[in-house]
Amino acid sequence: MGAMSVRTPSSEPSEATRPHRAGFACFVGRPNAGKSTLTNALVGQKVAITSNRPQTTRHTVRGIVHRPDAQLILVDTPGLHKPRTLLGERLNDVVRTTWAEVDVIGFCLPADQKIGPGDRFIAKELAGIKKTPKVAIVTKTDLVDGKALAEQLIAVDQLGKELGIEWAEIIPVSATAAEEAGRSPSNKGGGGRGAGQVDLLADLLVPLLPEGPALYPEGDLTDEPEQVMVAELIREAALEGVRDELPHSIAVVVEEMLPREDRPADKPLLDIHAFVYIERPSQKGIIIGPKGKRLKDVGIKSRKQIEALLGTPVFLDLHVKVAKDWQRDPRQLRKLGF
Repeated sequence: MGAMSVRTPSSEPSEATRPHRAGFACFVGRPNAGKSTLTNALVGQKVAITSNRPQTTRHTVRGIVHRPDAQLILVDTPGLHKPRTLLGERLNDVVRTTWAEVDVIGFCLPADQKIGPGDRFIAKELAGIKKTPKVAIVTKTDLVDGKALAEQLIAVDQLGKELGIEWAEIIPVSATAAEEAGRSPSNKGGGGRGAGQVDLLADLLVPLLPEGPALYPEGDLTDEPEQVMVAELIREAALEGVRDELPHSIAVVVEEMLPREDRPADKPLLDIHAFVYIERPSQKGIIIGPKGKRLKDVGIKSRKQIEALLGTPVFLDLHVKVAKDWQRDPRQLRKLGF
């Protein structure tokens, strides 16, 4: 069964003799299967937004993993789902287009949930993509015991057999354990059980990439335009703690990002003006909160993240606007970047 073989260091060719590989991998799975968290853990920095609400990823975020022998470019797609709106259909189109263009597909299935109709729906689609190697990644392994994990690995193997999918590997990982391991002070090198699992995942994905030189410069972690990343950070902060009816109704557009003119070179300030769009006037109060407190908190939280991302002090000006039923209106979808 896929990734059950044990690799020993002595059996690996040395980095000097191995050809350099570079290519694209994408993680797919039903909403909230742990795709974005996995991308962040592999890249080692926050590039894809994560939220405990399904369907927060809308843009194809590429996280770039640089290694001496390879460059792995991760394309993070929205969760594939049965669409109910025009936005839903567009998101599914994004997923299928991405699948057709990558070198390897990682299918994420959470360890703590039985394989359901949503997983089968995606697996059937994957079975139709013949050429691309497919890896099954059992995520969130920190949430289950050994017996439940073993059962899930067998179930995933079975699913492949049923649908005629030949898994290149079946890999259990805990991305959150890896992120914690990387952050804990006792773990300067990001060791720990989780980090090792995520490194192993990268080790197993790399051989499936084509040989070739690096496609991005060494320091790059993502090729998302900064404005898009800033908008995503604001949207992530706005999603936290809101009622369930809001997640799909929020879109954020950064209207402008300009350095403040009258500042000395050693004390720069970046002015960012952004709009948080919602679908109905009744949602405005939820986002703004009593006496504007919620919106203020969203501003403070996202400003810290943006400053960390851009490495410069930021003045963030946030406004809430209603764009009536934008998810169903093609003209508004275009305006909001879909």
